[in-house]
Amino acid sequence: MNSFGGSFWDERYSNENFVYGTDPNEFFKQQLDLVKPGRILMLGEGEGRNGIYAAQKGWLVDAVDFSLKAKDKALKLAKDKNVEMYYTVNNLENYEPRKNFYDAAGLIFLHLNEKTREKVHKKVISSLKPNGVVIMEAYSKEQLGKSSGGPRSEEMLYSIEDIIETFAGLTTVLLTKEIIYLSESSFHSGEASVIRFVGKKEF
Repeated sequence: MNSFGGSFWDERYSNENFVYGTDPNEFFKQQLDLVKPGRILMLGEGEGRNGIYAAQKGWLVDAVDFSLKAKDKALKLAKDKNVEMYYTVNNLENYEPRKNFYDAAGLIFLHLNEKTREKVHKKVISSLKPNGVVIMEAYSKEQLGKSSGGPRSEEMLYSIEDIIETFAGLTTVLLTKEIIYLSESSFHSGEASVIRFVGKKEF
């Protein structure tokens, strides 16, 4: 997801098929499995694949996205899989999560402009309890020009330095830039340059 308006995402998610599939992101799955279940905040959750996986593992899930179409599909999928998630439709720049409330936050391919990114990441940090973790995967700036997904603007892509700066309040558990092969859907398919980050709130 990126910071285009809700109408862009409503159009993308209007197809009855799941745009990014129904399986969770592999990095998110791997990292979430290392954390004791509690409450998790999923930003830019789209059609629900990652939040639903978290719910299946025993997490209480609060999901947020721009798109009403995405919410409808996510809640239908959750019902089909016999799990629950609470889903809010809102602009992430305006959304105010509860402070000191979550044990984890997931940001999977959430691409925001630099100004909005800084605000949202600060809100994420504030929303975490002590020992809460952020799990993030996003396209790096080296993704520009590749056909495996992501924004077509360098400003919307990430660098290692961006992550260090905007999540400065967290202790870095993992931070890498990697070339991986994505096979999540036609929108996320092929060789991709991604940044993977896990950060922990120590206080």
